[in-house]
Amino acid sequence: MSHSATLISHLATVALLFGLSGMNAADWPLWGGTLGRNMVSKDTGLPVDFRPGRHAGGAYVRGRAVKWTARLGALSYGTPVVAGGKVYIGTNNGRPRNSKYPGDRGVLMCFRERDGGFLWQLAVPKIDRTRLFNGDRPGVGICSSPAVEGNRVYVVTNRCEILCLDANGMYDGNDGPFRDEARYFAAPLLHRIEPGRNGPRAVFRPGPGVGLDRTDADILWRFDMIAWVRSWPHDAANGSPLVYGNLVFVPTSHGIWGGRKGRKVFFPNAPSLIALNKYTGRLVAVDRAGIAGRTWHGQWSSPSLGVVDGVPLLFYGGGDGWCYAFDARPVVTRPDSVGTLRLVWKYNCNPPLLRVEAGVSVPYKARGKGPSEIIGSPVFCNGRVYVAVGQDPTHGRGPGCLSCIDPGGAGDVTETGRIWSYTGIDRSMSTVSVRHGRVYAADYSGRLHCLDADSGRVLWIHDTHSRIWGSPLTADGHVYVPTTRGDVWILDDAPGKKVRNRIRLGSAVYASPVAANGVLYVATRNRLIAASRLDVNPQSAIRDMTQCPGPSHACPAARGSAREDASLHVTARIAAIPRRQSGRTVRAPGFAPEAGSGGVQRAPRRPRRSLAGRH
Repeated sequence: MSHSATLISHLATVALLFGLSGMNAADWPLWGGTLGRNMVSKDTGLPVDFRPGRHAGGAYVRGRAVKWTARLGALSYGTPVVAGGKVYIGTNNGRPRNSKYPGDRGVLMCFRERDGGFLWQLAVPKIDRTRLFNGDRPGVGICSSPAVEGNRVYVVTNRCEILCLDANGMYDGNDGPFRDEARYFAAPLLHRIEPGRNGPRAVFRPGPGVGLDRTDADILWRFDMIAWVRSWPHDAANGSPLVYGNLVFVPTSHGIWGGRKGRKVFFPNAPSLIALNKYTGRLVAVDRAGIAGRTWHGQWSSPSLGVVDGVPLLFYGGGDGWCYAFDARPVVTRPDSVGTLRLVWKYNCNPPLLRVEAGVSVPYKARGKGPSEIIGSPVFCNGRVYVAVGQDPTHGRGPGCLSCIDPGGAGDVTETGRIWSYTGIDRSMSTVSVRHGRVYAADYSGRLHCLDADSGRVLWIHDTHSRIWGSPLTADGHVYVPTTRGDVWILDDAPGKKVRNRIRLGSAVYASPVAANGVLYVATRNRLIAASRLDVNPQSAIRDMTQCPGPSHACPAARGSAREDASLHVTARIAAIPRRQSGRTVRAPGFAPEAGSGGVQRAPRRPRRSLAGRH
């Protein structure tokens, strides 16, 4: 059994095929920062105390160690990505930036990294909710973190599409081959998904096109996973893409339909992971592991990548509770055919104590018991894979499991590939952070677990007395932990527990903090905060640069010559559409970061707490 897959080999492959030579080494260009999805940043100069300030008279009174703040929608699950001088984040349309896009939508916003100036947005209409289809839940915006490579941005939308966008938006014109943005952005008169005999069937009536301007996104190509690979998302499509070589790997978010008569998986042979040509969007390969047919609830994990014995492997957390490794080099028999992502190994992340009780199998969602799927991303670090199990937060607390896996095996490696497992953790929606020989893992119950990376031995546990949806970030000698109560806990990255600070932001944090170019980014449910103790711009700290109450041309990002390029506009205008937002809070499954052996002792559980009022 091999413990190889050295870091040198991994970094060399990443630098060659991911094209890092063309981007700032301190950027955070995709979910997890790197292909291994390890929530670690090498940035320094990050604050251990910051205050975003308060809102007064249309401006933010200057806070402490805050570079700028940006207004988001009313509910944000997306984790920010920083690349090429821009910051991207998914949110909803609860507070529309442009009056031509009313109502419920999924939104990806792009800001200028220097001062938070609003540049452009992708505003995607919703799919109608029906008795059978709940894959685009009302009030939930774009949850995917995009992957940025050069001048291209790859993102999964709320409509379960993968879009390739121009990083400059419409500012430099409407680039092709996709040029139908005017109709794509228009609210459809009807958009309904129904199960058909051979796959999902869309009932679609387009609405009148909208007029485009420089603050709109520029779509280069589009791939509809519902139409082309029979994906049936549950609650939300929120997996994040991964770019490697000439391919972009995307999870399909395939889930169940849960009706009164029980759960049902439509199209059980649909793939859970696909590979597209990153230049054209052509479908290159799919997995054929049958994960979709075994899915318990939904699939929200994002793939990671590591090089093992010279072979690039994709690690994917399935909706059936297994961690899978696929060869990232598709097997294609003919140039015009859809190839296969070859399965190398699989590992059952639910130990027997979660699956069997008194000799009887414990069903999924058994009142705080039973096995769980994987929501966070598997992390590849130093030739090992770390992954935890968890469930939709509406299912409440329950026992979990954190596994450390040897990625050098083949076939079913549940027994042979286990390095250690830890069952002292509850269900987790988070991706772990591994640094300095320590693993930091957060569970939904609100505890941060610090374990020895080699043995799984518990070093310390910290209880935040809240819920944790996001993932811990390790950077600059500290661990940053977000909570749904609106706190960011800062602890020392050390073998002994030491709490540095608890920052109260006053609004729930569902996303994960990230660091890039000396700045810490934290997204609350309605605001993006860029905090830094270095080079704070007094003007941007005082005034929120993204407050653009007037028409789009009044926004700083949209100012240009008096004569705008005529190619940026179409004559059709959107009809007045009444707002369909109910104003109530809508919570979605975990997004947006272990087994019971190896002699690891189970940590004592804290008393069960009510979910009421925790958010």
